[in-house]
Amino acid sequence: MSAEVLLEQRGRVAVITINAPDRRNALTPAISTRLAEAVTACEHNGEVNAVVVTGAPPAFCAGADLTALGESREAGLRTIYAGFLAVADCALPTIAAVNGAAVGAGLNLALACDVRLAGPLARFDARFLQLGIHPGGGMTWMLDRIVGPQTAMAMALFGQVLDAEAAEKAGLVWARTPGEPADVVDAAVELAAASAGAPRELVLATKQSMRRTAAVAEHAEAVEVELVSQLISMNSPAFAERLAAMKARISGK
Repeated sequence: MSAEVLLEQRGRVAVITINAPDRRNALTPAISTRLAEAVTACEHNGEVNAVVVTGAPPAFCAGADLTALGESREAGLRTIYAGFLAVADCALPTIAAVNGAAVGAGLNLALACDVRLAGPLARFDARFLQLGIHPGGGMTWMLDRIVGPQTAMAMALFGQVLDAEAAEKAGLVWARTPGEPADVVDAAVELAAASAGAPRELVLATKQSMRRTAAVAEHAEAVEVELVSQLISMNSPAFAERLAAMKARISGK
């Protein structure tokens, strides 16, 4: 990793930090490329079960550095997208630890995570319209799916900015964290503990199933999707060990 994208491991949880505080962690093509590489490194690391994404204080991510796109606008934009799209496509569970402003493409980065936690200084700001630029990177789709059409419209078309409390009420974040802004990273690592303590293949399979069942139309389809992976997990050594341990605890009471 470069100095602008840091990757550390806390147990079986990886923490990816965009580290360009002088630019409020604005995404350049280089940073987005490094972000995508960090996600890939986590996926290939058998000792990582979950990923936390955050930004160096004082911001989470101030959006795309549009001055860095150069003359090839489409290619430049797609390179910027690559970072948060890698997060969105990550096979591992992902948590955004939003410690400050998430603006434009920075909002996209937060939306790309499976779960979002908001520190006391978190702000969620679409900002595209105010900059005279159309939303990009799938923001309208992600926002609508997470908060519903009315809140998405209020943010994208009417410039409404959500602080941590409003974001929690809107369902944009799972929870707010008290204390200092930096504490949200610790809270995200703690939230990831269940995934960190589970068999990695089970974590991967569960996330994959949730993606698949989100697209099915009927409950019966979801039953069939889950059944295959559930049977595989029940035949695993990890399940046998945990079942034996549970029986031993019960018999010992």
